[in-house]
Amino acid sequence: MAHAYTPGLKVTEKAVIKKDRRLPLKGQVLVKVGDKVTADQVVAKTELPGNVQTLNVAGLLGILPEDVSSHMIKQPGDSVRKDEAVAISKGFFGLFKSTCNSPVTGTIESISPITGQVILREPPLPVQVRAYVDGRVVQENPGEGVVVETFGTFVQGIFGIGGEVHGLVKMVVDDPSKELTPELLTPDCKGKVVVGGSLIRIAGMKKAAEVGVSAVVVGGINDADLKALLGYDIGVAITGTEEKGFTLMVTEGFGQMNMAKKTFNLLKSKEGLKASVNGATQIRAGVMRPEVIIPLTGGGQADEAQKQQGGMDIGMAIRCIRQPYFGLIGKVSGLPAELQKLESESHARVLEVTFDDGSKAVVPRANVELIED
Repeated sequence: MAHAYTPGLKVTEKAVIKKDRRLPLKGQVLVKVGDKVTADQVVAKTELPGNVQTLNVAGLLGILPEDVSSHMIKQPGDSVRKDEAVAISKGFFGLFKSTCNSPVTGTIESISPITGQVILREPPLPVQVRAYVDGRVVQENPGEGVVVETFGTFVQGIFGIGGEVHGLVKMVVDDPSKELTPELLTPDCKGKVVVGGSLIRIAGMKKAAEVGVSAVVVGGINDADLKALLGYDIGVAITGTEEKGFTLMVTEGFGQMNMAKKTFNLLKSKEGLKASVNGATQIRAGVMRPEVIIPLTGGGQADEAQKQQGGMDIGMAIRCIRQPYFGLIGKVSGLPAELQKLESESHARVLEVTFDDGSKAVVPRANVELIED
């Protein structure tokens, strides 16, 4: 049988998922291998060096740079408060003294006899890394972080914004073709992972932030609405740092697009369970996908087929990612091994796909994305 490899989205009910939780620089790991952790539990912490501020003591006191040290009342290593005096001039006959005050709260780091400047460093910034998902620590990287493993449902999306959040899954529509309108976002959606249908508009997104929704999962979004929410166009970048009051994950693409029935029904079957959501997306290469992870109790292991990466065979679900079938979902019904001539006069490997409505088409393999299950 012909075999091909293509990028794919994972939409699977049972999978073993490992998340690397790593500090930006060396710090302290707070858990050990074998520990059970919850999504909001801090597993590692560190401190980032505070911002540096310069204070031109020589200029402010009207003295030579090499004389600054003798006028200092604070020395390197000493802590200071904002507006506290760090240096004082001797004045004339003890009169007309001038003081130089610290612009920030922090620590004296150094005194330069060459420039006459004093370097102050603001307090360190605490950084905490949380587990993100309910699971178990399976690996410890001393001073750096841990790997958390969980067994559960794993759904990847096309695009997202916002960082890591968690909440109980709540369905607000009963059909994947329905739009997620503002009136569906009621006060009981606060802190929930809300699953909609085909589209959410700017009014709905504003209502989600107002209600305090944890995350929104829908089929599609209009580019104009996304720009209105963010205030700028998304370029070639990594999303995930946006702070708009909730995390958004789009499962199908831009425009009004029905959420795939498989994805919708899978999320519906997990209503009421705790889910972790991350909207971070690497746009250029698609190497980072937004995701929903729903840990399941009882443990278990994923099937070997679920562990395979990128393999395509007859019967597998795919989504067309280019025109004229953009957004359509179907199943692979044929994998011809030989190259075929396309309308562009070029030759490429193709596949035969049977769409959900029963129609068939032949498309280049580069024009589809595998929905791995």
